Amino acid sequence: MKNTDILIQHWQQVLANINDVCRQTAAPQPVQLIAVSKTFPINDIVTLYEAGQRDFGENYIQEFSEKTGQLAELDIVWHMIGHIQSNKSRIVAERAHWVHTIDREKIARRLHEQRPECLPPLNVCIEVNISAESNKHGISPDKSELLALANIISALPRLKLRGLMCVAKAGSTDSELQQQFHQMQNLLQYLHQAGFAVDVLSMGMSADLSIAIACGATHVRVGSAIFGQRNYTQTENNSEK
Repeated sequence: MKNTDILIQHWQQVLANINDVCRQTAAPQPVQLIAVSKTFPINDIVTLYEAGQRDFGENYIQEFSEKTGQLAELDIVWHMIGHIQSNKSRIVAERAHWVHTIDREKIARRLHEQRPECLPPLNVCIEVNISAESNKHGISPDKSELLALANIISALPRLKLRGLMCVAKAGSTDSELQQQFHQMQNLLQYLHQAGFAVDVLSMGMSADLSIAIACGATHVRVGSAIFGQRNYTQTENNSEK
């Protein structure tokens, strides 16, 4: 079997798994698959694009820049899911459709200022450090901190606050995952009650997407289950999600 056939087979299996969980849990909305293509070649993205995948996620801004430049003619929906340094924000503001990792006012304002007026508002999610790990980015799950950042983003017309994003603690048990994901669901509901029109919970990856969907995920970010294990010889001064 060719490598391209294996790649498509893995992608189709992930889609089938998502659909199965949605049926079993009676998920109220479709769940969007973001294929996380970081460290994988452009040919793999093209293979999945031709098979029907449209949403792709990248972590590293240099890699994001190269791929979005070379694939500019394709109607790919690009999701930045890695930490953004303020001195590298312009390329994201100009080319991304989504940013899942807003965790401070400075980066929100820079993305707003650098977003071209000819483009629609940039869809953004606030990243929550739901596991309270010091090596992860994101705001704390404190509601006052969340509300403050949500208010700042909502006042920036070239950004559109869509919801929340998290990365669960590695090695969590199923019960611990459920606790973290349910807390995210509660935080999204809190924003609803505060008057924000948010509808996105970006949570769940290859190892925990079933539990995330059962807990209300609307977007899952899947890499290794589709593309295989990564080779991290190419690195950038960005933290991995």
